[in-house]
Amino acid sequence: MSVMGRMGLFAASLATLASAAGLYAVRSAGMPAPEIYADEDFDAMLAAPKRIVVTEDGVELAVREFGSPRAPLTIVFVHGYCLRMQSWHLQQRYIAERWGGDVRTVFYDQRGHGESGAAGAKSCTIAQLGRDLGRVIDETTPGGPVVVVGHSMGGMTTIALAAQRPDLFDSRIVGVGLLSTTAAGLSKTGLGRNLENPVIDGFRYAARTAPGFVQYARGTAKAIVSPILRAASYGTVVSPRLVEFSDRMLSETSVLTIVNFLRTLELHDESAALPTLSRVPVLVLCGDADMVIPFSGSEELAAELPHCELKRVRGAGHLVQLEFPEVVSKAVDRLVQRAFAHDASNRRAVGV
Repeated sequence: MSVMGRMGLFAASLATLASAAGLYAVRSAGMPAPEIYADEDFDAMLAAPKRIVVTEDGVELAVREFGSPRAPLTIVFVHGYCLRMQSWHLQQRYIAERWGGDVRTVFYDQRGHGESGAAGAKSCTIAQLGRDLGRVIDETTPGGPVVVVGHSMGGMTTIALAAQRPDLFDSRIVGVGLLSTTAAGLSKTGLGRNLENPVIDGFRYAARTAPGFVQYARGTAKAIVSPILRAASYGTVVSPRLVEFSDRMLSETSVLTIVNFLRTLELHDESAALPTLSRVPVLVLCGDADMVIPFSGSEELAAELPHCELKRVRGAGHLVQLEFPEVVSKAVDRLVQRAFAHDASNRRAVGV
């Protein structure tokens, strides 16, 4: 096929995407919500000192820590695709108020996101993100029990770590939260299946056959993908400032990050690691209006995890931790309590 022909096919895929984006935009339309976050500083955690953790391939990850290093338990929060550590702002505040010095929290920006360094296309994989998470835990929490809570791509990251380092689970990691996520790629569920993957297929085909055109069309790529992600963010009418905040995170994400992670989001499959997660208490939580990873996917995930709490959040879209922060924070709180009990049981078993 000629270059012009390939460009025509890719342009057609973009047109398909544009139509999909328009349909999804209807999903988020509605009357303006009352402003409940008029005085909220969603970037408050950026005032804390920033720590740099360098990954195995030299990418610098921005990390922030809250609470005493002597706390008996640490929670590491892992954000999702096109987000950053501030997406956990409301949970950070809740945990600090609820647990005080008994729980320490760690937040970081995944590679290519927020304040962390950019990464080449070949390293933008779920497997690499799993290794990054392992490095963050090793560097920030070399001792003591850990709970990992991941949202969307962050949940995939957590499952990838279980595949790579199963020895950590039950010995160090004593609880796992999986929010709006899946063990397998989006080709099997959610947005990828519902749209018959025009996003992934269009870019993958063009990258293989006309890479120069993909380079040229990256701006268009972001213009198409971004409205789909925005429309999928919330299932209800929410605070205008909250929408502005999540839109800003998406808008400030590099177009290279958006494009480079698409393939791994579609194709990864870490289902074989689920028995490792079953060693510890697990929370699986999802909104039942989530168009990216539907609640049925969470039901399937929970069915593989015998020590799991499955939490359905009525009316919530994909950004459930922002849309229904109290529901999510209380579910994480229950996970922390179960993790404390699990760790205590382990200590008794070894006579500590």
